[in-house]
Amino acid sequence: MSNDPPNINVHFFQLVFSLQTAAMQQMGKIVSPVTGEVEKDMTIAQTTIDILAMLETKMKGNLSDEESGFIGRSLYELRMNYVDESKKSVSTEDSSAKSKTESEDSEPQSGESSSS
Repeated sequence: MSNDPPNINVHFFQLVFSLQTAAMQQMGKIVSPVTGEVEKDMTIAQTTIDILAMLETKMKGNLSDEESGFIGRSLYELRMNYVDESKKSVSTEDSSAKSKTESEDSEPQSGESSSS
């Protein structure tokens, strides 16, 4: 192991890191520094991840090994978190739909009286 600094351009690092942070915020994984609240928009998060993947594809062959590894690890982490949050969204929607159905089933039907 050498003590040489990593061969990562600071501007490249900042670009990838800012897109990664934005996607994590869009997935509701971190608090918005503007509002101080957790905000979630999976569609925008997917778009941000797609932009980062497009950059990786377009820059292939022009990155150092460290830069390539950095963007690859960033994309892997984002994709795994996206899958995790998508599963949470589906299970939350399923729970909400089930609760709504159960509450509708317990309500009296039109024409029926709740008192006997």
